[in-house]
Amino acid sequence: MKKQVYNPFLPLYEHIPDGEPHIFGDRVYLYGSHDNEGGETFCMGDYTVYSAPVDDLSDWRCEGVIYRAEQDPDYGERPYMYAPDVVQGNDGKFYLYYCMSGNWGFGGYYGPIAVAVCDTPAGKYEYLGYVHYPDGTPMKKYVCFDPCAFNDGGTIRIYYGTQYMDEPNDVLAADSEKLAEVQKRYNKTAEEILGTPDNVNGACMVVLEDDMLTVKGEPQHIIPYEADFGGHEFFEASSMRKVGDKYYFVFSTQKNHELCYAVSDYPDRDFVFGGTLVSNGDVGVNGVTEETRMNMTGTTHGSIIEINGQWYVFYHRLTHKSDYSRQACAEKITIEADGSIKQAEMTSCGLNDGPLSGKGTYPAPIACYITNGNMPHGSNRIFTDSFPNVNHADNERFIAEIADNTLIGFKYFDFSGNKSITLTVRGTGTGAFEVYTEIGGEKLGEISVSPSEQWCAITADTRIPDGIHPVYLVYHGSGETSLRDITLS
Repeated sequence: MKKQVYNPFLPLYEHIPDGEPHIFGDRVYLYGSHDNEGGETFCMGDYTVYSAPVDDLSDWRCEGVIYRAEQDPDYGERPYMYAPDVVQGNDGKFYLYYCMSGNWGFGGYYGPIAVAVCDTPAGKYEYLGYVHYPDGTPMKKYVCFDPCAFNDGGTIRIYYGTQYMDEPNDVLAADSEKLAEVQKRYNKTAEEILGTPDNVNGACMVVLEDDMLTVKGEPQHIIPYEADFGGHEFFEASSMRKVGDKYYFVFSTQKNHELCYAVSDYPDRDFVFGGTLVSNGDVGVNGVTEETRMNMTGTTHGSIIEINGQWYVFYHRLTHKSDYSRQACAEKITIEADGSIKQAEMTSCGLNDGPLSGKGTYPAPIACYITNGNMPHGSNRIFTDSFPNVNHADNERFIAEIADNTLIGFKYFDFSGNKSITLTVRGTGTGAFEVYTEIGGEKLGEISVSPSEQWCAITADTRIPDGIHPVYLVYHGSGETSLRDITLS
């Protein structure tokens, strides 16, 4: 019998963001960066892969470390490996594409794109080289960042790039200070920057020879730098998928908390903005705005994939009050007959076959909403001010710093004959958790909280009706409380 699976779908101690899911054989593999739990900067861990049978997405298995940062020649100068991707070459081998970086992203735009190779999807990869021109010169045109690898019917394409707005070449040519900033960010000369007619910023693509290293033709932009996507312009996190005869380009936007998509009949041009796939603050769902975001938001990166007849969007969420401890999540999506995709809402059930059972004990960190009504957007730092967040201590994971007016939301459960809810809490809080199945709706119960240095179980009767509902816990009181788990009975 299949187990239940919820978001985040990997073990709670695991932090694998920037997920690129791929099916090889009868398993789906998740390739991504590797953050440390409570990390001090991005991507401090070696590449670790998880996989699951395509017919049982509850059964994720750790395949172990497939590639170590110290295997890269630039490890001493730039010790962290950023968002990777893997593609099967025409020779049947598997190729890993990635870029190196230093602390807090410094040097992450320096390039080149490195390549490692393995005979199996999740075996021990070995360093192969870097993407280069036929004469061996490293390919560094535009900005080599967040490479996506795509085997397009035998043509190997690498998509990459980043984009900072308001930096057209004529502006840079007239502003020496701004030009100097761009030079430092990209480690390029003024001549390299101003001599790129279509701007060094932007979403790019290059075709490779079958050796998976040598550039075949010149790299090019797939979306013009000046393209207007209605406020959802490209920022980073390139990912390409083909759906029927259409190319779907998935990317993180200038808003930085959402994955969006653009569609074209071609792999290298004419992309038309499609819409938002998911936001890690649910911005855009049911009237949620950036001011009312339902979680701390920050970097996101992921893609779409069809698994056993169902489409999903993979993305990540933030923990530990920073961008440095991100966790993999996924939601069901539908590609409509006209090719459009409606934005997915964040849920706790994610990859599950349906809503979670309304009976049982669940870890609190599977909450898809964690908000005090004034949640911040991540900014490449660890926040020190107090707000509710997923955290850990003594090998336990929980929601910490729950203060007055904090809302904790779980979506969705299938209730039948429920009578009570039990919470496991500790902290200095004195007050109560109110229980709702609708934000702003009727209160269905109240669970009193008092100070405790140890974890303690508190229970109260509730009046949750039968059927499929979310559960929202709203804390009112003084002090701060931590929540480890919730039991529905």
